[in-house]
Amino acid sequence: MSPGKMTQVQKTGDRNSQQLTEKKKKHFEDEEIESESDEEDVRQPGKPTKEATSDEEEEDEETAQEKKLRLTKEYLAQLAEEERKDKEGKGIDHDAISHRLKEDVLEQSGRLLKNVACEYAQPAGDDLCILRGHKLAVTCLVISPDSKYIFSGSKDCSVIKWNIATRRKEHVIHGGRKGTEDKHKGHTDHVLCMAISSNNKYLATGGKDKIIHIWNPSTCELLHTFKGHKDFISGLAFRQGTSLLFSGSHDRSVKLWNVDDFAYMETLFGHQEAITSVDSLIRERAITSGGGDKSIRIWKVVEESQLVFTGHKGSIDCVKYLNEEFFFSGADDGSLALWTLSKKRPLVVIPNAHNESGSLANENWISSLATLQSTDLLASEEGCKGLRPLFDIPLMGFINCLQFSADGASLVAGVGQEHKLGRWWRIKEAKNSVVIIPLKKKPSTGEDGPINEEKDK
Repeated sequence: MSPGKMTQVQKTGDRNSQQLTEKKKKHFEDEEIESESDEEDVRQPGKPTKEATSDEEEEDEETAQEKKLRLTKEYLAQLAEEERKDKEGKGIDHDAISHRLKEDVLEQSGRLLKNVACEYAQPAGDDLCILRGHKLAVTCLVISPDSKYIFSGSKDCSVIKWNIATRRKEHVIHGGRKGTEDKHKGHTDHVLCMAISSNNKYLATGGKDKIIHIWNPSTCELLHTFKGHKDFISGLAFRQGTSLLFSGSHDRSVKLWNVDDFAYMETLFGHQEAITSVDSLIRERAITSGGGDKSIRIWKVVEESQLVFTGHKGSIDCVKYLNEEFFFSGADDGSLALWTLSKKRPLVVIPNAHNESGSLANENWISSLATLQSTDLLASEEGCKGLRPLFDIPLMGFINCLQFSADGASLVAGVGQEHKLGRWWRIKEAKNSVVIIPLKKKPSTGEDGPINEEKDK
């Protein structure tokens, strides 16, 4: 990597549970990528209201079709009431209700994809907020689901909770070298990854000490410690709406944990090299990048199978879902790729995406990606000349991690003088910090809807 780094926000191209309780290891079979008509059905939005006892007895006698019809009518009435209030008596907009219904269905199936990238304007350099607190390189970060707090991890073994509104530290979870466990409850080696549950109940952190700590995000109290991996823990991801945690490691395995019960569930094998990143969305699945084995795998837990994708020529260092249909990956050869579940090869590959004039390709590998989920907005670790780039944000140092806030109001970067996995180069001019980049929207030109209305795969 060269000293002058660019975080780029860009727009994607127009191309478009069964609870597991057995504690055992499984080898998932490779599965052909084909139409997935057997995917889980979209749950009916809305919840039935509580009625009197007599009404409940009547509901017990309802057929499944009658119940579905009743719930649909209640949900439509709820949407109509919301639209009526929004319009302040100007009349019910049936097109708006139809639009909302379509969005809800796509969102619950994980296939919602909105056009929002064109709404964002170039951030001004003066708007950036730099948070200093870590002594060594920032390696990972997450933003709370309510977009109020940032949690960052570092090579100094600490985890810091930041208040986005006040731009100040709220709490520091100290760590230290092995043998200092009596002085702190944190990690005893570099913190490399973290994840936060969608209900803001659990914060998971992992790293070179081969353990996973589970914290209460509100109080930063240690709740539990998982052990089992035999090498660095390089990726963590919660399945949305659940306490199911996926962990990936340099020991080439993926493990599943039930955090509510603080229980180990199972181990999945398939990668031939160290796993470098993990992500998960709504379905009971995880996506992982296998580094040197140059493969991406989607683990279908219920079906006990996996999808294998290949196409990069270099080691794949990061992978990120856009929605349940599309995902991105970045490699150490500087290539950036867009994929779909229905094809084993990438839809789009941008070779040498971060290569600068006169620089070596291996100095500009892609080490971090962020997506604003269910939209067409992507950020990568440096400038890219494809996928319809929106703007560059100059930052000095190694951008080891990136994440959008859930409300799309900001992009947060973890910056270090060193790469999170080694000390191949050191950029002395850089500051080990968390950088908040406010994202401003252009004046509204109309309402954007979902651009992806794919049939279930």
